[in-house]
Amino acid sequence: MYNQIVRAKVYIETSVISYLTARPSRDLIVAANQQVTQEWWQHRLAKVDVFISQLVMSESDSGDASAVAKRREVIAGFSTLGITPEAIMLAEALVAQKAIPRQAAEDALHIAIATVNGMDYLLTWNFKHIANAVMRANVEAVCRMNGYEPPVICTPLELMEV
Repeated sequence: MYNQIVRAKVYIETSVISYLTARPSRDLIVAANQQVTQEWWQHRLAKVDVFISQLVMSESDSGDASAVAKRREVIAGFSTLGITPEAIMLAEALVAQKAIPRQAAEDALHIAIATVNGMDYLLTWNFKHIANAVMRANVEAVCRMNGYEPPVICTPLELMEV
């Protein structure tokens, strides 16, 4: 008998796709995050099972046509998770319980989609409402109160292999 290695299931939120495909930023922090994203894509992507959602596809389709084409190219072929009634209910609970502000309902939906689909990680650069240390405990509590184990919410830097 041998131990089978289980591949991590990673939900990639739209901000990661945007950092990967955007022109290099002049802002040093954003530029560093873009570089980390490219390194993660080159070295870690093939070692995990990647998922996006219909929401990621929709968000990736907005903006400049050239940028849209680049985003579509990098997400082509990834497994796509639907926006299910369970995900909508959990997103509504995240907002109703004030774990996520009402104006960030789409961010709540990203968290809910990853959660109800049993993702191990939710990869994001959205520090305002998703990878927010102040909000994280409440987000996790609402997920658990609704019968779900939340994914680890992290950035590509945090999900690098050592």
